[in-house]
Amino acid sequence: MAWLVTKYLITAFVVVLVTELAKRSDKLGGLVAALPLVTVLTLIWLYVEGQPQQKIANHAWYTFWYVIPTLPMFLVFPVVLTRWGFVGALAASVAMTMATFGLFAWVLKRYGIDLL
Repeated sequence: MAWLVTKYLITAFVVVLVTELAKRSDKLGGLVAALPLVTVLTLIWLYVEGQPQQKIANHAWYTFWYVIPTLPMFLVFPVVLTRWGFVGALAASVAMTMATFGLFAWVLKRYGIDLL
């Protein structure tokens, strides 16, 4: 149980750190948020918990493919934020990301990469 609490505390610390940095500096907050901190922590937790190397490698592999269709959201959100407000921009960004992901998964499946 202590291990689980430790994982939660460290992971929460990273999220709070990014939030606090973003309050002080848009660029620094964006830079730290863009780092794959959650993925790195996940890879560490999987390793420390004795998961097989193939499981860890698969996590990194799929993370790469899942990140790509999320990238357009970071361009669309700031543009529609001023027009539709926060909730509208967030909803539009999530919907667009889901659609982009579906299309991306469909295209990759034709090349033997199954994301769904």
